[in-house]
Amino acid sequence: MEEKKQAADAADTDNREPIGFKPLYAQVRDRLMRRLVDGDWSPGMLLPSEMELARQLNVSQGTVRKALDSMTADNLLLRRQGRGTYVAEPEESRIMFQFFRLAPDEGSASFPDSKVLSTGTANPTKTEKEALGLKDTDEVIRIERIRSLSGQPLLIETITLPASRFPGFDDLTIIPNNVYRLYSDRWGITIGSAEERLKAISASARDASKLGCDTGEPLLLISRLARDLENRPVELRWSRCITRDIHYAVNLR
Repeated sequence: MEEKKQAADAADTDNREPIGFKPLYAQVRDRLMRRLVDGDWSPGMLLPSEMELARQLNVSQGTVRKALDSMTADNLLLRRQGRGTYVAEPEESRIMFQFFRLAPDEGSASFPDSKVLSTGTANPTKTEKEALGLKDTDEVIRIERIRSLSGQPLLIETITLPASRFPGFDDLTIIPNNVYRLYSDRWGITIGSAEERLKAISASARDASKLGCDTGEPLLLISRLARDLENRPVELRWSRCITRDIHYAVNLR
């Protein structure tokens, strides 16, 4: 019996994550993030008080507050004065400033309208497989749409999603403008981060016809890989943008 207990203890030790040197608030953040990932806390939900969370996690209220502050800074939570802390919803206003970086040269920034040109399931390209971590047998969902500001075409974009993570996508009759909210509401997938790369390209004949510009006109190509809260790739997006009256804006701190 003693030998079996020792073997079980050894196996349990092997399966534990290394303690490491993370600050306590970061360890608390990890545990709270798990509640988001597992769906225990859903978008728009009111969180327990700092005091209650501190009791649940057996840490100080100050440690919990620091963890919540970190998650709020990353736009995962929303603090409302006198009302408490809520799980952030992928609202257009938040997404515009967190994930949409195109702004007019004059006037205030706004979220563009969208018109879906096509959607369907296909075999992934080599680039899509590498970016999304797919196998040869996996399928992807591709969405192509035009996005406009004040009625003027601004960009044409192609969105690629792993089909296995979005069951029933083909059943949708309408694809809303705010697809990140769609991912969250229907499939429980929250976009937590995104990497973007910028490159100057020339408009193809097809893009030119859709955007109303000349073939060969300079366009800004934005390639984005969006990840969920567990840092798994969710979406590959290619946006080809006319930059006559807009610019790509980012604040560096």
